[in-house]
Amino acid sequence: MARPIVLYDQTNTRNIRTRSVINPTYKKAVVPPTTAPAAPPSTPKSLQPYEKFLVLDVEATCHRGTSFDFPNEIIEFPVSLLQWKDRTENCHASQLEVVGEFRSFVRPTWKPTLSQFCKDLTGITQEQVDIAPTFPEVLARFHKFLVKHGLVDEQTGERRVRFCWCSDGPFDVRDFVVKQCFISNIPIPHWLRGDILDVRLAVNYWLGVQALQRPESGPRDFPRRRSLNIPSQLEVLGLPVFEGRQHCGIDDTRNLAKIVTELARRGVCLLPNTAIEPYRRWQWMGKRGQILEEYCNPQVFR
Repeated sequence: MARPIVLYDQTNTRNIRTRSVINPTYKKAVVPPTTAPAAPPSTPKSLQPYEKFLVLDVEATCHRGTSFDFPNEIIEFPVSLLQWKDRTENCHASQLEVVGEFRSFVRPTWKPTLSQFCKDLTGITQEQVDIAPTFPEVLARFHKFLVKHGLVDEQTGERRVRFCWCSDGPFDVRDFVVKQCFISNIPIPHWLRGDILDVRLAVNYWLGVQALQRPESGPRDFPRRRSLNIPSQLEVLGLPVFEGRQHCGIDDTRNLAKIVTELARRGVCLLPNTAIEPYRRWQWMGKRGQILEEYCNPQVFR
């Protein structure tokens, strides 16, 4: 029986032995094939300590030339909820399914007018955000979604089941959510804290494991980390091409959910692999939600 692929869990999950397979001293890298080998017909179920997964891919205000240091405001908050179809009593599973979706546009409050660059990139219109709720209102609506699906307690907001956030890279939670909570002058909810599963990193690890398992491979064949966007992740996993519009939050989220589902089918143990600092600060942050515009890129406001 093939051994399941185990990523690493920074939450120190009990009874799970994990190890890193990356050696940063490798000087040569083998580029993974554009099309990954097909998964075995009967992939064994892997130990899966998390019961449900919240796949998130937000869209935020942006201007041409700005970086992740900019005080972006979230303008679309979409989530796909995944849960196991075949999880056993001893927590082994391989089949995920989408059991719920949440989507809301968000009205920015610091700079409420979207740039033309942002509208062209995301497809979001000024009219859509003008009539949308603010971020605290969206979180309140999403809390009801979590309660409805049995993820958190209605009164305390504490987790009722073990679930994991998933995103394409660390940016959605590490940057956009942390910034937005500061701008909105609200604490990050308990259910939005904790480490996340960076799906982009997980796919890259899986590619590396496949390279090491080839008969002719050696330790130096582990590929260096590549930044694979969602269409590239679909391609290397042999999945159908991206469906929908790229940089549309709900379409990105749905395609990302397909990638998480496929990783599980191929025997990957889905665990958090990226730490998030909820109290991270940027230079433009003042006190209690205040944005110091002198520390923002002045070019974008001219």
